[in-house]
Amino acid sequence: MTRPRRLISFDWAMKRLLRSKAHFGILEGFLSELLREEIQILEVLESESNKDTAFDKQNRVDLKARNAGGEIILIEVQYQRQFDYLQRILHSTARTVVENLQEGQPYGEVVKVISVSILYFDLGQGQDYVYHGATRFIGVHQHDELQLSQAQRDLYGRAEPQALFPEYYLIKVNQFDDVARDCLDEWIYFLKHEEVPDGFRARGLQEAKEQLDILKLPEAERRAYERYQDDLHQQASMVQSSYGWGMHQGRQLGREEVREEGQQQERLRIARSLLGTIADDGLLAEKTGLDEAQVRGLREEQG
Repeated sequence: MTRPRRLISFDWAMKRLLRSKAHFGILEGFLSELLREEIQILEVLESESNKDTAFDKQNRVDLKARNAGGEIILIEVQYQRQFDYLQRILHSTARTVVENLQEGQPYGEVVKVISVSILYFDLGQGQDYVYHGATRFIGVHQHDELQLSQAQRDLYGRAEPQALFPEYYLIKVNQFDDVARDCLDEWIYFLKHEEVPDGFRARGLQEAKEQLDILKLPEAERRAYERYQDDLHQQASMVQSSYGWGMHQGRQLGREEVREEGQQQERLRIARSLLGTIADDGLLAEKTGLDEAQVRGLREEQG
């Protein structure tokens, strides 16, 4: 059996390709399969939150879209490899809501926001690989679910309270078992393996197969992509091995000061490699064991 041709990873595509209207069909297909309704992307938004840091700008796409009912919704697609995550998506959706309510507008004009996170690390504990979060109001005594009145339904154009609040989808790619049971699973298979096997029929996947073919990249772009993949592998290896390696050296030499020096050098080396990926000094300090002053010093060294 011929192995499917390798495709560009979805994070690279988001950084370099999928912001273009010519490639909207790929994202529309993915979102339509995830939300189980037809989604039409109207435009890519350049919101204030999308400009918050260079890292956020590269790893998020904020979309204005129309669903099958003709409603206008805002969708954030985030592709992340970091760990400060639940607070991050809460913050970003809150900012998106605030930024899209003009001064003087009634609260009835608050936009619907859907946050979609494609995760390549183990966020929390759970057996599934796709999680959906929504706001529901349950009675403390009667255990009934609060519903909208008819007047509220007419005002908001929504059938239930949860439709007014942000919703969250968390896709834990590495937890997927590689069995494509439906069209969404076909998409997750692609996200995990960067390939589209023959016979997959999910919306948008055939466009992805054609437009994200590595062999169709210009030579300079292909070299840049290969360097990017090498950097990701190197970062993952350093994070996995750094502390254990430093402790092993210390035990061999039998001297506490040597062990600490080795660990510190590893922390500095990891921090230097992640300066371009993690823009927040406090977060980078937390992840590497340095203090914020040391992180700022490294940034000054790098210029």
